[in-house]
Amino acid sequence: MADSFIAGDACFLRRESTGRYNTEVLTERPIRIPFDSFTLSAVTSELGAYVGGKVQDVRQPSEYELSIGIYAAGRESAFYLCCHPEHARCHFITKRLANPSRPPLLCATLRSRVEGGRLISVEQVRGDRMLVLTFQSAAGVHRLVGEFMGKHSNLIFVDDDDRILAASKWVGAAKSSRPILPNTKYILPPVMCAEGFAPRSPFLTKLVTASGEGILDHFAPVLSPGHGAYPVSVTSLGLPEFSRASISIALEQHFALSIPAQATEALRASLLNQLNRVLLAKDVALAELRQAEESGGRATGWQRQGELILAYGPAQAPGSADLVAWDYDGTQIVIKLDPELDFKQNATAYFDRAKKAKGRMAMVLDQIGRISAQRAEILDLLQGVREEPRLAGLEQLRESAVRRRYLNVQPIVSARKEERPFGGYRIRELAGPGGYTVLYGENSEGNDHLTLRIAKPNDLWLHVRGDTSAHVVIVTNNHPEKVQRETLVFAAKIAAQNSRAKHSSYVPVDYTLKKYVRRPKGAAAGAALYVNEKTIHVES
Repeated sequence: MADSFIAGDACFLRRESTGRYNTEVLTERPIRIPFDSFTLSAVTSELGAYVGGKVQDVRQPSEYELSIGIYAAGRESAFYLCCHPEHARCHFITKRLANPSRPPLLCATLRSRVEGGRLISVEQVRGDRMLVLTFQSAAGVHRLVGEFMGKHSNLIFVDDDDRILAASKWVGAAKSSRPILPNTKYILPPVMCAEGFAPRSPFLTKLVTASGEGILDHFAPVLSPGHGAYPVSVTSLGLPEFSRASISIALEQHFALSIPAQATEALRASLLNQLNRVLLAKDVALAELRQAEESGGRATGWQRQGELILAYGPAQAPGSADLVAWDYDGTQIVIKLDPELDFKQNATAYFDRAKKAKGRMAMVLDQIGRISAQRAEILDLLQGVREEPRLAGLEQLRESAVRRRYLNVQPIVSARKEERPFGGYRIRELAGPGGYTVLYGENSEGNDHLTLRIAKPNDLWLHVRGDTSAHVVIVTNNHPEKVQRETLVFAAKIAAQNSRAKHSSYVPVDYTLKKYVRRPKGAAAGAALYVNEKTIHVES
């Protein structure tokens, strides 16, 4: 029996003689070395050598990731910032990030304000997990603030007056006492508003206790496989380590392994959970089918009891609950009767029960065979999931389970909800045919706000003719003539389905440009008058 280790925050798992990973014999969890303020100080020191360098390139391949190419001392290096809730960090990287054709707002704003400019200062704010990069260019002085604080991590771009120009994550007033919104003033996080420096992280406190204060005198970056990267030695905590030339190299190597490993274990746990639920459902179905099979096996006995009731029933007193008869082999038996039925009706009841059991037998046996085969497939999948060490392999197993319909594929819903979309009014947004956005109100206030505040003059506006319905708007981007009929039908069906005429076979829906729609003076919210309309009939 040998031990195996999966990098990152995965568990130590004992490999048994069968070759399977058995998560039930978990022995230990690795210590997770955090990206704390001390690690950030080492990164800040490393970045300080690039002050005065020229900004060559800005890339943002995802919501959380950003890289800035800085040319200094005859070479260009890419500085990476990440505000992921679990993997927030910053350091230099050796691999170029992808460069999307349509950059997000933060990336586009940085490019327009700092590309071609210079990095003029680097500051770790009050010794905490915040880094400020200050740039000077023809557009003026701007700052990029990196907040690396777990789930509250963010990347925020501000001008010289601390006015927020762009951010990786917008945070509304409903979610935080410190909103991060466009054109508002940037303020420090509440935990940093007090004077003084941040306290040491629990990990650093433990390390200093084990090694002494002297360990903090100079940086000597290390990589501890499966645990993390740190600016100083961690052997005093009993952790393995390998020295690295820089903290950035150590951090890049650690996260290159730990993030895929965590994704692998998360997918493994999810698949095991889902497949075990499916297996339980199959076991329940098989138990019920076995009972039905057992009933089918008693069909011959019920048939014989019906025949005996016909033979001995005429001599039986009416209203009896039992019938004493002699079976074909001469054995005396007692047959249960329904006192409210005569002997013929009781016999018929037994014949019907036998017939029904025999009729179901073929179907029951077929289902038992089919579900037993499915159960075996699920067990094979479970074994594969437990044993597969690679993320790509687990994804293939998941696809196999989906193809066999053992997993239900749910629609992907963004975990990031828009902060009070449309001002908090009940307005829904849908993706229509042809790539058009279709909006509709869910109540009178939503209809009113959509028509009077959201819709543009050349957007198409739809409403059920002569009846109450939702206001529906097709966003045309000032080109209503390009909207195809399939998009009109899609939007008209939304109006019909959100009207009192939704149960009618065909519903007439008017459409016109929003500029021809107005609310009558003094009318209630949601009321509208319109002209120059055309009508389309749709099935509701």
